[in-house]
Amino acid sequence: MKALMFIQVFTLFIGLSSICIAQSTNEGMVKEWERAKAYTKEYLDAMPDKDYALKPKPEMRSFAEQMLHITDANYGFVSAVTGEKSPFGMGECEKSSNKSKTEVVKAVMDGYDYVINDIKKMPADKMNEKITLFGKFDMTRKEALEKAFEHQTHHRGQTTVYLRLAGVKPPEEKLF
Repeated sequence: MKALMFIQVFTLFIGLSSICIAQSTNEGMVKEWERAKAYTKEYLDAMPDKDYALKPKPEMRSFAEQMLHITDANYGFVSAVTGEKSPFGMGECEKSSNKSKTEVVKAVMDGYDYVINDIKKMPADKMNEKITLFGKFDMTRKEALEKAFEHQTHHRGQTTVYLRLAGVKPPEEKLF
């Protein structure tokens, strides 16, 4: 009887521990995405409206297109992770005809909100489920979200050069 009770209590403890670890993973991920959103907003705010069309070379994306590319990928990755249909087709944001500062900032912030809200809604115990990302990459949902985070960091970092070319000092690093 005591052994059975011990097993039940131990099983309950392990189950609760797993839930707490998974929840802290989601909460930690949300916190990092909120930090990334705020940091990206500083970049968007720093670039003058007149320089949103700035391209370091003709064959490169403009500042606005870089930021909208981040947004397209954020929607695409999270849609693939959650299985929910993205509100935008792949590349649709970047192809937008209105690339004014006001419209780009709104689109990019909406994209970050989409990611953050979907991570909050995702049951923590689903984070370690395996998925096939974009029909060819096998990984967990958590790993796919980490790839999305790496992608947005990479492209935001590229825009540091754009700000410098526009004569703007880039925002200070925001690691914490």
